[in-house]
This record gives sequence, C-alpha cells and structure tokens, in this order.
Amino acid sequence: MDPIILASSSPRRQEILKSLNIPFKVIIPDIKETFPDDIAPEKAPEYIATKKVEAIIRTIPVEQTIPWILGADTVIVLEGKLYGKPGSREEAGDYLRAFSGKTHKVITSIAVFNGQINYLDTRTNISTVTFKNLTEEEINWYLDSGEWYGVAGGYRMQGKAAFFITEITGSYSSIVGLPISDFYDIMTQQNYPLRD
Repeated sequence: MDPIILASSSPRRQEILKSLNIPFKVIIPDIKETFPDDIAPEKAPEYIATKKVEAIIRTIPVEQTIPWILGADTVIVLEGKLYGKPGSREEAGDYLRAFSGKTHKVITSIAVFNGQINYLDTRTNISTVTFKNLTEEEINWYLDSGEWYGVAGGYRMQGKAAFFITEITGSYSSIVGLPISDFYDIMTQQNYPLRD
C-alpha cells in the first residue's frame, strides 16, 4: 500500500488514518485558509481542501513522482453563516452561544490527488449536530478545557463537547474531520488497495 501524504495538521484525521492502517506522512500546507467572499458556504471546505493539495504538489520536485495526497477541511454552517476555527476564546464562546439549543450543519470536504494518473477527486459530506441549551457556566467550563482551540466551530465532538450534543445525523467520522465512506469510495475507484 503506497503511503499517502496527509495535507493537514489535524490530529483527528491522523487518528482516523491510523485506525484504518493506512500508511501516511503529514506535510502541513503553507496556505491561508481563506476563500472568496462570494463562495457558497457549502463549497468553502472543498475550495480549501483543494488548495491544501495544490500547495503540497507545488513543493514536490519536478523530477519526483507525485504520490497520493489527501487534503480535507471542515466548516460549520448555522442559519447561512459560516463558522471556521475561532481566533480567540471570546469568539469560541460566541460560537457556542450561537449553537446552543440549535441544529447546525457540519460540512467536510476531502480532495484526493492520485499522482500516477495526475487526477484530483473531491467529495463533500454534510451532517448535522444538535446542541442542548447551554448555560454560561457550561460554556465557560468548556472554554476552560481548551478543546475549542484549532477546530471548526470551536468544539470537539469526540471530547468534552459530547456532553452538550443531543443528536447527530450523517457521518460521525465526517463531523470529526474525515468522511471515511467518501474516502473509501474515491480510493477504491482509483484501485488503491484499501482492502488488502
């Protein structure tokens, strides 16, 4: 099984690939995770995931064969507003107050580049997460945990935020950061030996 370059610093994505026994190495792309103002929220993570892959491709010497590269990005959308990674504790608190008692979309896109055939494929998964009504005490307790840092929406579903989640629909792995079923579909269609 050829190793995959994971174009992401996300420990969750690394954990998922490890759990699937897929060989990989991490190269963090040097990009700003921004997108055009006129892009639809549902398209934003695909745009960023593709940019991550393209940034890694540019770093590979011309004479070297480009391997498999996996990029991914996750955003949260509530009432048409896009929530990425909060820049501060205060902003993370604002996010949690917005999510309190409501259902939001978690949109994760993956982009996979197959260097053997010079082909990029993308998939987008949309799931939903419902939060219970949160008190200020609960929000501050969660912010004190530090889990909000570096993650879309300012919470980690597989951590302490699970206390607040009453319902999810869709793909758990996608909400965590890597939709396994979509990844499987792309890789098997391109004859990557996931089942070997």
